[in-house]
Amino acid sequence: MSQTITHFMLPVLSLSIGLLLMQPLQAEDAKPMEVKAGDITLTVPATWKSAKPTNRLRLAQFTIPAVGGDAEPAELVIYFFGGNGGGVDANLQRWINSFQPKGRVVRTLEGTSKQGKYVLVDVKGTYNKPVGPPVQRQTKPAPGSRMLAVVLNVEGKGNYFLKLTGAEKTITAVNKVLRTSFGASVDKEKDYKLKP
Repeated sequence: MSQTITHFMLPVLSLSIGLLLMQPLQAEDAKPMEVKAGDITLTVPATWKSAKPTNRLRLAQFTIPAVGGDAEPAELVIYFFGGNGGGVDANLQRWINSFQPKGRVVRTLEGTSKQGKYVLVDVKGTYNKPVGPPVQRQTKPAPGSRMLAVVLNVEGKGNYFLKLTGAEKTITAVNKVLRTSFGASVDKEKDYKLKP
């Protein structure tokens, strides 16, 4: 009896294995991609979708899938303005101020990557999320947000600015991934003191 069942089940089992082998690679199995943005190269997960920059100030941008029930995907934008782009601390402070003061949690860090020294600001709280054309400077409050923003100094070229924003769970999930994308390590960072 068991031999008859085995023979009967064999074609079904073969079909199931065949269908599994034909499945596309899962996102986590897909090979990371290298993306050149000016003088820097980012190595990002294949799930990070490169998008056409929405304005001329953006060198590149990516959409990052939401996780953990977050409603919207996150966004990574890379800017380069030439030179120092307004300085490190002024940009960090501007990013911090894009979150409402009440309940805001801020940490500033510095480190060295394969592509240069960098300073990073990590902000959690209610983000004043830009809406509409940039010239209108309109925002809407987005509670439960997080931003990881980097000033990456490429020797002889200037400062590159990487700004990752979105819902807190999604940003937390790619916290280390952002660092590794430009050759940095969260474990080697130290606190950075903002100059008044």
